[in-house]
Amino acid sequence: MKIELQHFLLRGASLRSAVDTSLAEQGVKGHVTAIEKFSDALIKGYVSVASSENRQQADRMASYYKLFYLLENEIRSFIVDLIESSNESDWWLTKVPENVRLNAAKNLERERREGIIPRSDRMIDYTTFGELGEIIKANWDVFGGVFSRHDKAGVEKVLQQLNMLRGPIAHCGVLGEDDVVKLKLVVRNWYRLME
Repeated sequence: MKIELQHFLLRGASLRSAVDTSLAEQGVKGHVTAIEKFSDALIKGYVSVASSENRQQADRMASYYKLFYLLENEIRSFIVDLIESSNESDWWLTKVPENVRLNAAKNLERERREGIIPRSDRMIDYTTFGELGEIIKANWDVFGGVFSRHDKAGVEKVLQQLNMLRGPIAHCGVLGEDDVVKLKLVVRNWYRLME
């Protein structure tokens, strides 16, 4: 049942991704609120003075950010769905390593102190990408069945590769063309681990 649920979720994510890609190819963009459109005017003059090289790199890197955003948030949902399907009522306290829980709480508290509107009511959304791997490793009894053709070390290696490639994407760097190919191959490897 758990494996079938996971396959269903992966197929749904794949379908959602295909629809999003198709809409993007047709020039249909995501929903932008009225206040977001209005606030664009506040920075339009500043953005327009950025060098054309930086604007081109930003456009190029935006697609890799989107890819990683989708991947990271799908992994978060994968973790929550799989652990909750094992009927753990308080899984955040019983299944998540203490250092990960403490860091997530610290991230939430730092944002509250700065007056940032909470991004989520799920504590997992305050974890780093690397911490998602820690949750999977700490709960191999739950996740091992999904990765039944691979061992924990192989899954950990793919997650480490993804985390390394995430750095330039998340911190406004630039990926070279070799790293772009590597990113796409490692993302594919992640999903193939579950086949």
